Order: sequence, then C-alpha cells, then structure tokens
Amino acid sequence: MKLTIIGTGYVGLVTGTCFAEMGNKVYCVDNDLEKIANLKNNILPIYEPNLASLVKSNQKKGDLIFTSDLKEALDNSNIIFIAVGTPEHEDGSVNLDYVYDVASEIADVISQDSLIVIKSTVPVGTAFKVKKVIESNLNKDIKIDIASNPEFLKEGVAIADCMHPDRVIIGAQNDEVFETLKELYSSFIVNSDRFVLMDVKSAEMSKYVANALLATKISFMNEIANICEKVGANVKNVRLGIGSDKRIGYDFIYAGCGYGGSCFPKDVKGLINTALDNVMNLRFWLMLMMSMKIKSLF
Repeated sequence: MKLTIIGTGYVGLVTGTCFAEMGNKVYCVDNDLEKIANLKNNILPIYEPNLASLVKSNQKKGDLIFTSDLKEALDNSNIIFIAVGTPEHEDGSVNLDYVYDVASEIADVISQDSLIVIKSTVPVGTAFKVKKVIESNLNKDIKIDIASNPEFLKEGVAIADCMHPDRVIIGAQNDEVFETLKELYSSFIVNSDRFVLMDVKSAEMSKYVANALLATKISFMNEIANICEKVGANVKNVRLGIGSDKRIGYDFIYAGCGYGGSCFPKDVKGLINTALDNVMNLRFWLMLMMSMKIKSLF
C-alpha cells in the first residue's frame, strides 16, 4: 500500500518506518525543513533501539521517503495518517492547532479519494471535526473517509510495540475502512482477534482511558506505599501479594516518584477537560492529577 504519514515526531517516525519495513511505500511529511534534511541523511530526532537501521535500510530500498512537499505525498498515496503533536494549553486543555492546520493543508492539495486516519491523541469528536474542515475547504469532488487509530507505543520498545501490538484499535464508520486498515495491519498481526473494531468516538476515548487507567494504577500504588510506611508493612511484599492475582497483574504497580513523561500527565488533563466540557463531577480525577508526586529532577 501507499501511505502518507504527516508528522515525523515519535509516533509518526516509528509508525512510518515500521509500515515501510512491512513492504509499504511510505511518505513521511514534515514542514520542518531541517528535520527532513537530517532524516534524509539518517540523522534522527529521537533515539529508539533499531530505529536508525530500519530508517536507513528502508530509505535505501525507496520504501521510506522524507519530504516537506505534502502535495507530492498525497498525489502518490490514498491513506493519510495524521500524527502531529497535540500539546496542552496552560489550562490543561488540548491544543489542536497542528491537527486543524494539517486538515486545511490537506484540503488545499488533495487530488483523489482518500482515507484520513487520526493517529494523534485527540479529544472525542476531533476526527469528525477534521473531516468537516477538509470537506468544507475542498474545491473539488473528492470522497473523504475518516478513521481513528490510536497508538500505544512505549519508549524503548516502540518498534516491537508497533510490529507486535497487543491490539489494534480501529474506529470507523463503514466496513470498507475497517477492511482497508485490517489489510494494512495484517503484516503485524497473525491473530485477527487482536483487531478491536468500533465507532470513531469510542476509539478516540479508548486512548485517553488507557493512559488514565495506567496513571491511576501508579498513583494508587504510591498512596498504598505511604500507608505501608505508616503501618509497618513492606510495599514490595504487598505488590507481590496483589500482582499474583491475574486480574491485577504486576505492571504499573511499582511505588516510585509518580507518573510522568510526555503522555500520561497531558492525557489525564485531557480526560479531565473532556469531563468538564460535559459538565461532570471531577472530584476523583482532580485528586488523581494532584497526586502526581514527581520529583523536581523529572
């Protein structure tokens, strides 16, 4: 298949490279000219084990093309992934400027029926707004389908996560889109049970809920560690006691400095703002955000 990945940050670069490795022709587009020049010379903006060698080999084969020319990319592909950043505003709400800017740029240069896939982490309803932006700015008769396909990559093992995913969530409106994306991901997935098909809004929500739940486990275990200190219990032994329960498991129940990184804090706030926008009581989620006891060096 021929694909365009818009955005060469962590998600876009890893995803595009893995798709190319599976035999697809992938155009990775970014408006940062210096970054594109560096990528063409195999100078990567991030470090991820095995990523550099995959970028180099797939560029050499001609399956991975870095460009700042969006029209060139869209003229040569009909599946378009939006993987640009969604930073937070000062109030914690999600900044979607990059996403909507890309939607407008797509409308200006797109020349054929296409499937737009939102890979960026966005609030519920954003995919349909992107579709509306594109269609309202089109001056030609072109069919636009929209889908949500959230990413679940972990730093340090992103290549493995991409090529051997626990699940692939696809949110779409019709069977044709489902089948197209299932075919695209078939190189990564042997067991079809790992495809989780749903409506677009549920797919968007799934990403936020997954990260918020993991952040909750971390925060909960830290509070348990505080109680253990007070009562003389050993939190490591408690972890073994609860983690051996298959319903709980051992992941994300290590007591420590708190959750951090580029996703968890932002996505917890994003979920809080989704609830606020829908006039919901947020006592629990506000407490969760307040329990982010991250040391200053983090």
